[in-house]
Amino acid sequence: SRYDREDIYPAELVETMREMGLFGITIPEQYGGLGLDYTTFAMNFEELSKGWMSVSGVIGTHHLMAYIIASFGTEEQKKRFLPRMATGELKGGLALTESEAGSDVQNIQTSAVLDGDEYVLNGRKMFITNGQHGHAFAVLAKTDKGADPPHRGMSCFIVERPTPGFSVGRDESLLGLRGSPTSELIFDNARVPAENRLGEEGEGFRVAMVTLDEARLNCSAMALGVAGAALELAVDYAKQREQFGKPIIEHQGLQFLLAEVTAEVAAARALWEKAIAIIEREKSREASVWAALAKLVSTDAAMRATTEAVQVFGAAGLSRAQPLERMMRDVKAFQIFDGT
Repeated sequence: SRYDREDIYPAELVETMREMGLFGITIPEQYGGLGLDYTTFAMNFEELSKGWMSVSGVIGTHHLMAYIIASFGTEEQKKRFLPRMATGELKGGLALTESEAGSDVQNIQTSAVLDGDEYVLNGRKMFITNGQHGHAFAVLAKTDKGADPPHRGMSCFIVERPTPGFSVGRDESLLGLRGSPTSELIFDNARVPAENRLGEEGEGFRVAMVTLDEARLNCSAMALGVAGAALELAVDYAKQREQFGKPIIEHQGLQFLLAEVTAEVAAARALWEKAIAIIEREKSREASVWAALAKLVSTDAAMRATTEAVQVFGAAGLSRAQPLERMMRDVKAFQIFDGT
C-alpha cells in the first residue's frame, strides 16, 4: 500500500479505529472503555494484523500503557488518564528501550531525581512506537543508580506532552513496520510531577516485567495473524498457478511444504492459547515463562510462513504488487521486539 511504500502514518485508519472503540478494548467500562477480556482483544489484534501489522502496533503499545495504569495506578491516575485513552483522545506509548538496554531492561541509563514534588528526568529512549503521535508515555527510569541489584532502583512515570525538557527526536527508517513510526524520546531536565509516578519508587522493574508478558502475547497475536494471512495467500495462489501441466498445489513437494508450515502455525497457536489461559489465571513467574515461549514459537512460525509463502509465489512473491514481501519484512521485527 501507499502507506507502506512511503512510510506514511495512517491517520485516517487510526481515526476509524477510534470511532470503533478499539483504543478502549480492554479499559474497564467504569473508565469509559469496552471492558472486554484479553482473549477478545487478542482476536481483534490478530485480525487487524492480517490486514496490516502497523495499525495493530498503534493500539498495541497504547493498551500496554493503559494496562500499566489499570494495574498499578492510583484511582486518581485511572480517572485522569483512562477515559481519555479509551476514546483515543490520548494515545499512549511505552518507553523502555535505550541504546544500551533492550532485553536487558535493568541496564537503562535514563535517570529520575526527586526535587521537591517533581522528578527531573534525563536520558534518551529509542525505537518507541507512537513516539511522534502519542500524547503520553509510561517511561522507565532509574531513581536509585546505586541499587544492588540494579533492577531495584527503577521506577515508572507517566510523562505527558507537552512537558518542558521532553521532546521527540528522529524517526527510525526501518526494514518493516513502515507507517508505524518508532522514534527517539529525549529527556533533558524534564520535570514530571511526583503524582505521575506509577506504583512505588523502586517498583519499576516489576511493572516492566508484568507488562512485557502482555506485550509478548500481543506480539504473538500479530505474528499469528500475519502467518495465517500468508498461508491463505500461498494456498490460493498454488491452486491457481499451473506448472508442468497441473496446479502447483498438486505437486507433492509443495504439499509437504504447506503441510509443515500449517502444522507449525497450528502448534504455535495452541501454545499461545495456553499462555493466555495461564496469564489470565495468575500473573506469575510461570506465566512469564509461557508468554516468552509463546512469543518465541509464534514469531518463528510466522517468519517461516511468510518466507515460504514468498517461495510458493516465486518471482511474483518478490513483487511489491503482492502483499507478501511486506509481510515478510514486518514479521522479521516480531522476532526482535518485546524480547529477542
